[in-house]
Amino acid sequence: MIDKKAIEEHVKGILVALGEDPEREGLKETPQRVARMYEEVFQGIAYSNSDIAKMFGKTFEAPANAGPVIVRDIEVFSYCEHHMALMYDMSVSVAYIPKDRVIGLSKIARICDMAAKRLQLQERLGSDIAEIMSEATGSPDVGVVIAGTHSCLTARGIKNTSAKTETKTYLGRFKTEQSLKDLLK
Repeated sequence: MIDKKAIEEHVKGILVALGEDPEREGLKETPQRVARMYEEVFQGIAYSNSDIAKMFGKTFEAPANAGPVIVRDIEVFSYCEHHMALMYDMSVSVAYIPKDRVIGLSKIARICDMAAKRLQLQERLGSDIAEIMSEATGSPDVGVVIAGTHSCLTARGIKNTSAKTETKTYLGRFKTEQSLKDLLK
């Protein structure tokens, strides 16, 4: 679990290290606000991929001859584990081929959201979502494409504000069948 008191103390220390006065009016409650924010945006740290699959794994009998299911443009954000910088304007598209069961569509978005609520790499986020989807649906055939903007690229360092990062994760038939990969374009 997240230790909010420790976060508050560390944020106060960061403010001092930055040369700020943590007792000035605008900053007095900042350590508590940051601790509450971290508790919310890093909620996924408390759960394994398997935990998330169980949490959002409600499935239903698949119709006969069900084709691929695709959910596009799921909006998420996360934080880069290298700089704790925001990864934003992230759009996730998820596809899977139902085996015997289908998952509720809102559960796909919830899986993406919870997996993003960790210190992440975009590449790992795609892999985590694919792994969770495979476990939750029982399907070995999953594809995940993520496009996002990283503030470690746009707001610091090179400051390239137009840079977008795209990652693709394929499991099962998505690895070998171009027609399935094409569904995620």
